[in-house]
Amino acid sequence: MNYIIGAFKPACSITISLADGNSRKQVALKENGKTVLIPIFHNQETISGKISIEPILGKKVEHNGIKVELLGQIEMYFDRSNFYDFTSLVRELDIPGEICERKTFPFEFSTVEMPYETYNGANVRLRYVLKVSICRNYGGGIVEYQDFVVQNYSPPPSINNSIKMEVGIEDCLHIEFEYNKSKYHLKDVIVGKIYFLLVRIKIKNMDLEIRRRESTGSGSNTHVETETLAKFELMDGAPVRGESIPVRLFLSPYELAPTYSNINNKFSVKYYLNLVLVDEEDRRYFKQQEINMYRLSETS
Repeated sequence: MNYIIGAFKPACSITISLADGNSRKQVALKENGKTVLIPIFHNQETISGKISIEPILGKKVEHNGIKVELLGQIEMYFDRSNFYDFTSLVRELDIPGEICERKTFPFEFSTVEMPYETYNGANVRLRYVLKVSICRNYGGGIVEYQDFVVQNYSPPPSINNSIKMEVGIEDCLHIEFEYNKSKYHLKDVIVGKIYFLLVRIKIKNMDLEIRRRESTGSGSNTHVETETLAKFELMDGAPVRGESIPVRLFLSPYELAPTYSNINNKFSVKYYLNLVLVDEEDRRYFKQQEINMYRLSETS
């Protein structure tokens, strides 16, 4: 029985070490139910390191070549059988032969084009991964993966107009709301005011929500998922005409990503501020406004 179990174990162990993985800023990601720390890289950076291969129990490993690939992949959760590679780079590490003892191979991918950010959404995942493959005639190939995260910074927008809108029900309710800008970085603060110009219905409470809308696929296969990321109570009780309610919502506590527009023709992510009013009969009134999110460099 031990012999049978051992037959299914890989013939060697593979360890992937990034050159500056420990000194880089890291982010926590969930993999197979476990939380692991993954180093962060940026577009046009060099990905380098070492790959160590060690035979198990002193056995030799015969192979038809060893390679490492750097892959950028998009996976649709409703189509898990297919990965869409938008980046695919290969480095050959070894010619066909055999490995009898621990062997280490350096690798380098210089100034890699990584235009899209790592993203884990409701229906889609965008990931970057290093894939080491040991090709073999028998016993099956041996493969090891190492994920890394990509985050890309944007400069502050040169034009950032405020948002001014009105919402109302004829002869019953008239509200103006104003937000200080329409584009926010991920650690920003939403500042604004709500003005009550006409109030003839009894408002019980008012909330401001941040909603994320993720669109995947295209045409008849489009999937849209809307998620409420934050809910902030602006008012509890009935307002009166002429009253002004201040808005101050800090974004840093929430798990936000930038706005993504048609990433590789596969998915988009948009954000909305949703104003919700509830009257004493529990009728709900909504007004939604799209905002743009971007990642600002921490040194800016």
